Amino acid sequence: MVRICSYSPITSAPANDLGSEAAPRLAQGPAKAPKPTASQWAYLRRGLTQPGGKLPLFDEQGQRYPARIIQSCIDQGWAEPWFANPIKPDWTVCRLTKRGAALIQSAAAKPRLAKPQSA
Repeated sequence: MVRICSYSPITSAPANDLGSEAAPRLAQGPAKAPKPTASQWAYLRRGLTQPGGKLPLFDEQGQRYPARIIQSCIDQGWAEPWFANPIKPDWTVCRLTKRGAALIQSAAAKPRLAKPQSA
């Protein structure tokens, strides 16, 4: 019987392991909290004046907010899904979280301008 492969446990991490690259990043301190973009800011700001912090489905011009903006606010913890819309199940009805309200009310969280994308 010929042994083709044998198992030997790894006792040390290889030189290209992620741990060696992550060490300098950890030394820089914790990452800064993300700031909302101008579009996210406009969306979240409207929840401050609504009962229960309800966030709108449509902007001031009557255009539906993109699902990408809504989902990114949910992912950041600034908004949360509130209830399912039985008439339009693909529309996400959300409300502002305490974290989102504090962010919008703070003077330090002014919206950052998104860089224009080159065509």
